[in-house]
Amino acid sequence: MDSDDRPTGRLLTRRDLVALLGVSGAALATGAGFIRPRGRALRNPLPPCVARPEQTEGPYFVDEGLTRADIRTDPATGIVRPGTELALTFLVSKVGPGRCDPLPGALVDIWQCDAGGIYSDVVDPRFNTVGQKFLRGNQTTDTNGSVRFQTIYPGWYQGRAVHIHFKIRAAAGGGRTADFTSQVYFDEATTDRVYLAEHYGGAGSNRTKNVADRIFRSGGDQLLLTPRAVAGGYEAEFAVGLQLD
Repeated sequence: MDSDDRPTGRLLTRRDLVALLGVSGAALATGAGFIRPRGRALRNPLPPCVARPEQTEGPYFVDEGLTRADIRTDPATGIVRPGTELALTFLVSKVGPGRCDPLPGALVDIWQCDAGGIYSDVVDPRFNTVGQKFLRGNQTTDTNGSVRFQTIYPGWYQGRAVHIHFKIRAAAGGGRTADFTSQVYFDEATTDRVYLAEHYGGAGSNRTKNVADRIFRSGGDQLLLTPRAVAGGYEAEFAVGLQLD
């Protein structure tokens, strides 16, 4: 069942970012939307400014106000949702005139389905999990614009490729709050390996692939994670630059 809404928002183009940062096209790194930060060297390296497309929030966002790094458990019971462990780091930066800086104080929410394709705290034709809060949480970025979540590799459900939702909220000019919502995806080879584990029920052979997901086709190739195998599971990083003013 495909119950996510249609994609929304727009992607900052390479021309947009060049104009905003005041750099030449030669300053763009290989790959869509990457810009190398310029300016004096800092003790903590700047995260890259990266143009990313917004995508739909979908029907499963719940503003729980649940601040935590490890989102695997239901806070009421302490039960850990089974699945292959995934450490996911977000690097958030602010794109401004001529520079790219880490963005501290931004609130990053993530939410996802479990290994069986089920979301918590919602009513759906396939399930009712109201009152449960597994695989949801938020954190505030540190001075490096970074947050790190401990979660599991998500499962999938009909019509959607494997993905994790995220929302970033940050103070913007004029007392406003900027809101950026999108999704991250996974390469098929990694998913094939992960889905051999018992909790995923051999779903790798018949799942919806990235290319068959209409939401992925609206910029999903720029939202792909590259997970690295580590002891006990995987880890991945995702960098995104936001224009706030």
